[in-house]
Amino acid sequence: MQAVNDAGTLERMKTTGAVFILFGGAQCPVCHALRPQLATLLARHFPEVTGVYVDCASSPALCAQYGVFSLPVAQAWIEGMKVAEAARSFGLEQLRQQLERPYAVWRARV
Repeated sequence: MQAVNDAGTLERMKTTGAVFILFGGAQCPVCHALRPQLATLLARHFPEVTGVYVDCASSPALCAQYGVFSLPVAQAWIEGMKVAEAARSFGLEQLRQQLERPYAVWRARV
């Protein structure tokens, strides 16, 4: 997952394709454990989705812009539409199920 801390870059990424954003923090052990697991999930099930990590400790304004006030938060965007979101306590299987159908529809169109 690539680190992004610029609002313009993130906006371009989420409106021009499929992006999965993990909002985390330097002091969040769950975020650190979740990040590699999400990268593996994306590579295995959703290879066309770009994985992005936003560190809310270094980019608090960006996190606030996306309504992130607790960690971790995961959001999936496809061509500017939020198609999945999970916050605080969630499982990888839950995220996979939320993203499966929108991803399949998007891939069929592309």
